[in-house]
This record gives sequence, structure tokens and C-alpha cells, in this order.
Amino acid sequence: MIQSPPVRMRALLYGQLVSRAVCAVAELGLADRLSAGPAATPEALAAATSAQPRAVRRLLRALSAFDVFKANPDGTYELTPLGDTLRTDTPGSVQPTALLLGGPVGEAWARMPHTVRSGESAFADVFGTDFFDYLAERQELHAVFDRSQAEGLHVELDEIFEAVDFSAYERVVDVGGGDGALLVRLLRNCPASSAWLLDLPETVGRASERLAAERLTGRCTPVPGDFFESVPEGGHLYLLSHVLHDWDDDRATDILRVCRKAMPPDATLMVIDLLVDEGTDDASRFAASMDLYMMSLFGGEGGRERTGEEVCGLLRDAGLAPHGMRRLPSGMGVITAASSDT
Repeated sequence: MIQSPPVRMRALLYGQLVSRAVCAVAELGLADRLSAGPAATPEALAAATSAQPRAVRRLLRALSAFDVFKANPDGTYELTPLGDTLRTDTPGSVQPTALLLGGPVGEAWARMPHTVRSGESAFADVFGTDFFDYLAERQELHAVFDRSQAEGLHVELDEIFEAVDFSAYERVVDVGGGDGALLVRLLRNCPASSAWLLDLPETVGRASERLAAERLTGRCTPVPGDFFESVPEGGHLYLLSHVLHDWDDDRATDILRVCRKAMPPDATLMVIDLLVDEGTDDASRFAASMDLYMMSLFGGEGGRERTGEEVCGLLRDAGLAPHGMRRLPSGMGVITAASSDT
């Protein structure tokens, strides 16, 4: 049955309630408790989490309508495959993302009208500071953010490596490479390749630990630094995965210019980011939602998800010539470029 526009619009409006309910499940750790044993009653789950039994029952019942839980005839509940993604130990877990959205990030969303009217960051309006400065002063929350980023990347890796043959690049520079998850996969897939990973000192420390655990320290050099200042020279591939979307156009172009300066004439630069478009499929809607997310954090002129042509415009402004663009089924885009001097 096709819903009428007024019914569909109300579903959009009430969607925030569903999001908040999922965040509550993550905060209470209900998915982990259900995965650790057989199906459980709401009363047992409430007792284990110091929650109110009737409220837990209503939470589980409501989210069963969205396929997060399954209600059994005996009054117990169990996880569905969708609900399983809320476990902390499942690959690609959304649990850290739910904790972020249930906390300060979600609080900022209520100030979206302020952003639309003024162009200013909703997050800064609520908390009085830039998002990344806020994280820097709260290490526990910063760790949740890092886990959210890493788990999101885990979901994307299979798709990226199915679409891109990295074996053609002997020396890779991962600019803003985070904890090294992407490079670990790349180096394992491409035994003849070596790499540098550049990021802020505290992030590079986490990457060094991951590389050591994977016994890849001999093939990857972590480089503490600032990609607005310099990046390692001499790479065959300069990789920017989920970096440009954090910055406004001017700052994003600055990063690309720094990369171009370090690139040998035959090097390739590759941007991996979500691409927004005018579609209405699931991938397009996810990209659109993420662009609203970015706007709440960074304002109307700040970090954003871009169209493919907007990314190519940044590349051209930085003296780079785009020569390939591919949109993946998830909505991720892979755009390659070379120095325009070649």
C-alpha cells in the first residue's frame, strides 16, 4: 500500500524518535546482553541494566516494528540481523555511532534551523566550540568517535577493494590515514607495496599500534604531521579517504595543493568520499542524510558531502586534472586525478 504524502511526511518527522530509541539501546548495552545468551524478557533486561521494566518492554516492542528485535510468543525478545549490528563485537558495529548520536552530536541537531538561517554550525551554537576542539578536550568521547569512524570504514572496505586495484601503486601515501585500517588491508592485498601514513601525532600513535599488531611496521612508516603543511614526497598514490568532507572548499583545496606539491609527475591522487546526487534510492538518501549531519557540525559553508563535479572542481582549483570517477553501490565515490602539469 502506497502511503499518502501526509502520512509519509509524518513518518519522516517521527524518524528522530526511532533514532533516539536505537541510541538508548546502545547506551544500555541491550544488544550485547541479548547476544551473550538466549532470548530474554524485558524484565530480565531491565534488571540487568538498572532500567524500568515497562519502559524497556515498550522500547523493545517499538523497535521490533522496525526489525531491530524479534518478539517471541513466550514474551521474550531476541536480536535480528539488523539489531545484531548494535553489538560492540560485531564487524562494522554501529554501537559507537549510536553513542555519538545519542550524545552531543544528536543534541546539536535540534538547532538545525539556526544553521539554515545563519549558516553557522549548530554544534558550535550549542557547545560554544568547534567539533574537533570539543573532541580534543574529551578523550573518552574522542575514542568513541574514532571507533565510529573505524567501524564505518570496515563496512566500506570490501566494496572499495572490489572496485579499485591498488596493486599498481608501489608507494602509497595515506593522507589523514587515521588508525591505519585502510592501509592494513591495502598492504595485505598488495605484498609489493609500501606506505606512509600521515596524521596528527595522537592518531599516528594508534596507527602504529595497529601496524605493529599486524606485523606491518616494516612496510609502513607512520608520519606525525599536519596535512595543511606538508605530506611525504615520492609516492605513487596519494590517498585521501574521508578527509576532504571535513573541510570547507578553501581548506580542502589547501590540502590538495599540499599533496600536489609533494607528488612526482607520474603520481595519482585518489579521493574516496560519499558523493551526493539528485537520486532517491537508499544510497542517495544516506549521502543526503550525511550531508545534513556535516552541516550540523560545520555550518552551511563548512565541511560537507559533495557531488562528483564539486570534488572535481576542488581538484582543478588545486592544479590537478581529474581523470576518473566511479560511484559505488553504497554511494561512495572514487575519484582519481593527476598533476595538470603532466
